[in-house]
Amino acid sequence: MGTGADGEQATKTARLRTVAPRAAAGVLAAGTALGVGELAAAAVGDESSPFLAVGATTVDRSPAWAREFAITTFGTDDKAALFVGMTIVIVALAALAGVVERSRRPYGSVLLAALGAVGVYAATSRPGAGMSAALPTIVGVAAGIVVLRVLTVRSRARERGEADSATMSRRRFLALAGGVVVAASAAGAAGRHLASTAAGAVRNRMAFVVPAVAQRNRARPIPAGADLAETGAEPFVTSNDAFYRIDTALRVPRIGTDEWSLRIHGMVEREITLGWDELVAREPLERVITLTCVSNEVGGDLAGNATWIGYSIRDLLDEVGVLDDADMLLSTSVDGFTVGTPLSALRDGRDALLAVAMNGEPLPFEHGYPVRQVVPGLYGFVSATKWVVDWELTRFDRAQAYWTRRGWAEQAPVKTASRIEVPASFARVPSGEVLVAGSAWAQHRGIARVEVRVDDGPWQEATPATGYSIDTWRQWSWRWQATPGTHTLYARATDLDGLVQTEERAAPIPDGASGWHTRSVTVL
Repeated sequence: MGTGADGEQATKTARLRTVAPRAAAGVLAAGTALGVGELAAAAVGDESSPFLAVGATTVDRSPAWAREFAITTFGTDDKAALFVGMTIVIVALAALAGVVERSRRPYGSVLLAALGAVGVYAATSRPGAGMSAALPTIVGVAAGIVVLRVLTVRSRARERGEADSATMSRRRFLALAGGVVVAASAAGAAGRHLASTAAGAVRNRMAFVVPAVAQRNRARPIPAGADLAETGAEPFVTSNDAFYRIDTALRVPRIGTDEWSLRIHGMVEREITLGWDELVAREPLERVITLTCVSNEVGGDLAGNATWIGYSIRDLLDEVGVLDDADMLLSTSVDGFTVGTPLSALRDGRDALLAVAMNGEPLPFEHGYPVRQVVPGLYGFVSATKWVVDWELTRFDRAQAYWTRRGWAEQAPVKTASRIEVPASFARVPSGEVLVAGSAWAQHRGIARVEVRVDDGPWQEATPATGYSIDTWRQWSWRWQATPGTHTLYARATDLDGLVQTEERAAPIPDGASGWHTRSVTVL
């Protein structure tokens, strides 16, 4: 009985010793393919990276609900979550390729080639990509297959215990495997380094001088009493590091001012291509504007307030002569992402900007350096194009932008919203006076008042902080005489048009979330 059990265990151990090196060979081969592909992509073009091309295509082809699930679940870490998921899938398939590979029946090589075909499709289907975008994937997969074949032959020889020239000791096998890991890692690192520094974008941004703004065009100072950060609420101005980032770019585009230009065409009297020097020769404006992502859930943190320096979009549109029939600006970023903005919101006098600076610094790469759009009152997916390089004046009935093709709204004004920031959710607070504070926004309409309710009690008017403008959020506070027990706090805002924030819950897609924000607290 014991002998049988021992024999079964020995068989399992032997199988594991056989399968593990094969699986490792597959993973090393895939690592080589990706590393060599990254290195080749540095020469061909950053957008041809096999890994990123597949990731970007996955995002593009995903249904809206899947994208929204990712943002809701992972927030600003959605891209990291995608990378982790892709890596797990690649490792699993690569291990399988190693296990099924045979010297005379190269099933694993066929599997790697199939994965390569997916990479070729993804790379060549990116906006503006040509057939040359397929080369990094092809070269990388070819290198991976060679490594898989070599490691498979060596591993099989070691398994058979052959004593000829094909025999390889465990130590030599591990040495070769380690060499492959080093080579793949070095190739990948080199590829990423070359891709990130080839255009000198980092040096270009470091040399960028924020435009000097004439006194008449400066944003007015933030008044005392507008910022309630000392209460534990969010600061009135969001730092660049803390400002939310939601976009479809898996690798942040890095272009310098020397490469940037903006083509303006379509339904205009004069098509032009605006260069950097022509842009900065214009009169810069400084404005404080709150931006909000349509994916922001009720009470969420995908909203931020910053001081922007940029150039008037309305003036530029007036100069090219927009035709009367046009009603949409279709803007395109350097990575091919498109945004459709209603022309009415760009020409009605609001401070719509081509921004080049954020909170006194050059735009961070993550936020659109060197040029992005900032439009008060609209959710970002219909206004806030980063890395913008193309404007087409057109019509909503003739063109669709990236998200509208996926069922999101064509025109999406920001909804009146408020959130509770203090106390924290499920906080335990002492009885007596408790400070409740937060922020409210209704960009380009402004906030008139905020009310707070405890459980099913009456609405109580909060004390609004000093207002800044209709294009920024407004903070508020309320002193609550708290009694012991578990309580639910509610907040709602009313904008300057008299519109009261609705209780009706709506999901963020297609045109923004709605509903009252609530927080449960325990009073001791």
